[in-house]
Amino acid sequence: MKVALFLLADVWMISAGYFYGWRFIRRYGNYLLGLEWMVVATSGSNFLLWSLSGADSGSVMYDVAYFFDAFSRSVGITLILIMGLMKVTHRYKPSLGVDIGVFGVAIVAGLVLRPFHGADLHTDSGAFSVAAFYVVANLLTTAFLGYFVKRLWDAGAKRPAIWTGLVTAAGTTIAWTYDFFPLPFDDENRTIFYTAALATWGTQGFVYFRAYRALHDRNAALDENPARATGARA
Repeated sequence: MKVALFLLADVWMISAGYFYGWRFIRRYGNYLLGLEWMVVATSGSNFLLWSLSGADSGSVMYDVAYFFDAFSRSVGITLILIMGLMKVTHRYKPSLGVDIGVFGVAIVAGLVLRPFHGADLHTDSGAFSVAAFYVVANLLTTAFLGYFVKRLWDAGAKRPAIWTGLVTAAGTTIAWTYDFFPLPFDDENRTIFYTAALATWGTQGFVYFRAYRALHDRNAALDENPARATGARA
């Protein structure tokens, strides 16, 4: 049952990543969020294949899995997520060069930070610093998402605001637990933790898309009828 839930959580994250990533690109032209969602889905696909093939730490898929992990924890579901959401919070429109550049930074970060995965945080100061960096990056992102929730609430999108707040809190909990607070009742493969993490990350993809859509639609309505915005501020 435990393994089945793990596989189900991974399939959920893969499905949400590819489906909503494509919708971000096709419907809104948001390549930052669309491509990052697909990176998460590709990471999940690799992780699934690695797990099903025996979870060998000597496999190339193991290295690829933790490259994607470092990619998203450092820049992807932090800076790229913020920049992508700013399209509806600040009407930010990054250039193609910015899109390419930020993904280039994420690739470099993934390559540089990947080797620190699995090191003993008590004896390896570099690994401890990297783990702390991941948590700080997550907390800064959470602060922006708190602002994003407020924008949703003020726009009248109260249900998306509540769900965004809840899934963000879950994501922050996962970020803290990942390196610093392993579950004492988990097995050596951390099956329970990864099941919770994959389920949370997939749900973030689903919830953030719907929240983005709510603010996008609100902005579109105000663009069509500017008097509504004037009235709201009066």
